[in-house]
Amino acid sequence: MTLTLPRSIIAALALAVLPSCADEPDVVVYCALDQVFSEELLKKFEQQTGLDVRAEFDVEAAKTVGLVTRIREERNRPRCDVFWNNEIAHTVALADAGLLQAYDSPSAADIPAQYKDAEHRWHGFAARARVFIVNTKLADPTAIHGLEDLLAPQWKGKVCMARPLTGTTLTHVIALYTALGAPWTDDFLSKAEAAGVNFVQSNGQVMRLVREGQMAWGLTDSDDFNVAQLGGYPVAQVYLDQQDAAHPDARGTLLIPNSVALLSGAPHAENAKKLIDFILSKESEAALAACESAQIPLRADVAKPAGVKSAAELTVMQVDWHSVGAAIEQRLSALKERFLK
Repeated sequence: MTLTLPRSIIAALALAVLPSCADEPDVVVYCALDQVFSEELLKKFEQQTGLDVRAEFDVEAAKTVGLVTRIREERNRPRCDVFWNNEIAHTVALADAGLLQAYDSPSAADIPAQYKDAEHRWHGFAARARVFIVNTKLADPTAIHGLEDLLAPQWKGKVCMARPLTGTTLTHVIALYTALGAPWTDDFLSKAEAAGVNFVQSNGQVMRLVREGQMAWGLTDSDDFNVAQLGGYPVAQVYLDQQDAAHPDARGTLLIPNSVALLSGAPHAENAKKLIDFILSKESEAALAACESAQIPLRADVAKPAGVKSAAELTVMQVDWHSVGAAIEQRLSALKERFLK
């Protein structure tokens, strides 16, 4: 005997086996900062607010580019609410493409103006410095000052930097194009190749090669240096082009802040604003300064460990971030032709 159920009962049973709406997160964040550093803060936000955060992290090989591509591909049906980028150039490019919406976070009120968008589409915080990591058994850090030192004949084959195709190295080179001009930057890159500078996969690889003595020194980020230092390796850090009596016209080291933004069409916009406020707070910036990545506070009054400098303590390279964001796609194409040939 075959039992035929009324359609209303069949429909009710079907609904009963569907996933619960409780599986829907309260806010979705795409995060390019290393998971080991960002996840703890996101969990703290969940504990304080009771909101469920779905975080999707980038991978080392793809750096920021992977998440930026996803945001562009999802523009007609956004899945993400908040973009927490570990750099700033791609964030500016997303804003210029209309993919970010304005939100004037009260937590950003005292962040210096050069690190936030005048239209409130993005805010910077917790920077990394572009620095040299030096193996002190192989080189004297006091004799190394700026990018031109990479070209010195005595270091041929003994120094390294990441290929400027992703991450902060790409941002750094685009900043050089905008601040110092295309002739200077193209000439520097050509001279670096001719001088035997080793162009490697990532900043992390630069750090590992130097700490293990396979390279004497190299260009990387301050957080990578700090990881090597905490590991007990014989390394020192040199901030690029700091002003002193011997270098009165030094252009300064590039600070690349994290950035956070609210996406246009964010599905959970109100909760996203709460998360942005939390990320931009002094407490969060202090936590990033105190963790293994030793992020540099942009505000002078943020608590930090003794070994971490604030932006106010450094000679900082002046950058027009809007110009960097506008130039990144075109310059990246040319850099790929140079370094992927």
